[in-house]
Amino acid sequence: MPQIKSHPCFLTPKQIKPECPLFVFLPGMDGTGKLLRSQTAGLEAGFDIRCLAIPADDLTSWDVLTDKVVGLIEAEIKQDPKRSVYLCGESFGGCLAIEVALRATKLFERLILVNPASSISRRPWMYFGIPLTQIVPEYFYQFGSMVGLPVLAALGRIAPSDRQALMEAVQMVPQKTAVWRLSLLREFNVEDIELNRITQPVLIVAGASDRLLPSVTEAERLANSLPNAQTVVLPESGHACLLEKDVNLYQIMKDCKFLPSRDKGFGTFSLPKHQPVSSLV
Repeated sequence: MPQIKSHPCFLTPKQIKPECPLFVFLPGMDGTGKLLRSQTAGLEAGFDIRCLAIPADDLTSWDVLTDKVVGLIEAEIKQDPKRSVYLCGESFGGCLAIEVALRATKLFERLILVNPASSISRRPWMYFGIPLTQIVPEYFYQFGSMVGLPVLAALGRIAPSDRQALMEAVQMVPQKTAVWRLSLLREFNVEDIELNRITQPVLIVAGASDRLLPSVTEAERLANSLPNAQTVVLPESGHACLLEKDVNLYQIMKDCKFLPSRDKGFGTFSLPKHQPVSSLV
């Protein structure tokens, strides 16, 4: 994938498949768009993939960032306005995906939310601690980012090369940018009545071992407000579950009948704790 430009853009894998539905991935706090790496090969079986990359110096509001993403998607489908769009957001990107879905409801066919950070207000230590991050000395911030990796991800479930990619992505985010993106999460607030407007099928993936956010509880809350949602609970997965070697997003979508060629059939799907995640991959 090419280097990130000075404005939000889509990174494109080497394999372009214009005949397939468009799969748009909105990344977490790192904003690099490169941490979908372990899922790309599987998703390419049925999708033409685009990963949003947000520059490290981007300090725009939800409204501006949402407009830019909508514009990027519209540019992609300009040649084929009837092309299906699957919108997927992870963590911070999950909140952005909700904003995009509400801004341009008819633009996408299906929505996927992976451990969306919309639950940050239910972590008081994070919610009230965000303003303090801007006064922490830079060297403490960098040290804290590395020390906090075991909270961000189940490192033992991630291959060494992907662990390295995660560490590099975290280090690429300047303190000022991290504070800004955290402040966006702090102010993120979408009412249930707004979520009711998203009538397309929604798949919510939650890691039961997420140590950063109460993702399972949030998945249940969102599913109760979204008219056509189903949830998948991964019993052993942490917050950065898409990097885990036993998690295959394409297979999860297939098992949940969430792929373009499969029949619809929505409800709640949760793996029991005794069933290994590998049964999905």
